[in-house]
Amino acid sequence: MKLGLGLYRHQLNAEHYRFARQCGCTHVVIHLVDYFRSSRSNQPGDQPVGDDSGWGLAGDPDRLWTAAELRAIKAEINAAGLELEAIENFDPAHWHDVLLDGPRKAAQLENVKTIIRNVGEAGIPVMGYNFSIAGVAGRVKGRFARGDAEAVGMDGPLDTPMPNGMAWNMVYDRNAAPGCVPAATPEQLWQRLGDFLSAVLPVAEAAGVTMAAHPDDPPLPTIRSQPRLVYQPALYQKLIDLRPSPRNALEFCVGTLAEMTEGDIYEAVDTYSRQGKLAYVHLRNVRGKVPFYKETFIDDGDVDVKRVLRILKQNHFTGVIIPDHAPQLSCAAPWHAGMAYALGYLKALM
Repeated sequence: MKLGLGLYRHQLNAEHYRFARQCGCTHVVIHLVDYFRSSRSNQPGDQPVGDDSGWGLAGDPDRLWTAAELRAIKAEINAAGLELEAIENFDPAHWHDVLLDGPRKAAQLENVKTIIRNVGEAGIPVMGYNFSIAGVAGRVKGRFARGDAEAVGMDGPLDTPMPNGMAWNMVYDRNAAPGCVPAATPEQLWQRLGDFLSAVLPVAEAAGVTMAAHPDDPPLPTIRSQPRLVYQPALYQKLIDLRPSPRNALEFCVGTLAEMTEGDIYEAVDTYSRQGKLAYVHLRNVRGKVPFYKETFIDDGDVDVKRVLRILKQNHFTGVIIPDHAPQLSCAAPWHAGMAYALGYLKALM
């Protein structure tokens, strides 16, 4: 097992690479989507939460991530003594109609294929994604963690319909017509995922890139009146079996799985790690189940993190583990201190 750190777009710099090395990390997982662009509720020092207006503006629909810029980012990370394990999430500007089954679906599937080819050309082994119409929504911040540390949680469902021009909790069209995005059925959403996997997995196989699917966060059957795909642990198996491929794998989020109302987190870790389907692992701790849960310090929730790591070791998982979220400590550098605490705990257990 390898220790990694997840970095948002605004953190892709020498300072944060040094911080990762100082905390004992050997790898990083990066976000190229800017979740904090023109958002009225997200602060760049923390993870995005977002009210019903979403996370802000999506990126430039005409500017795909090029192989040259990906190679440059990777070179900077390598120069800092780290490896770039994965990019996490496509920009909604590049694939919103793939999620919505909209008129530009075919063209945007080509966008995704181009990005995957560029990721492979840059020598980046994993592309994480979350196939979700509404994305991550409905979370709130509060002093939920030990010692009144600020953390993220959920205080009830969010089914306010999503306005036109929004997908994946970001605005891709500020001039969209009034009204709301029509609610899909679960069957339609699974069909859209099947279309996506059929189109991109052959490209991923040729490019040497593993596609890693994140479960729905928060894991409820619906968010913003839209259905969800992986909101119970067994639904991960449905995704794997939908289009079998060595490149069809999981961005395995222990915290999200622990928030689910069915299944056993340790059985889920065992089941999917024995299959060799974990591309990389998000490891945080939580207390409670959806729609009422709170994120905690990594040593202080419902999940026995040592037991999770023991199962991963027994099943010969050798990939990267990152603390995807951490409570914010009361100091001059809340994010850094929170992440350092989580990384130190994980490194000690490893």
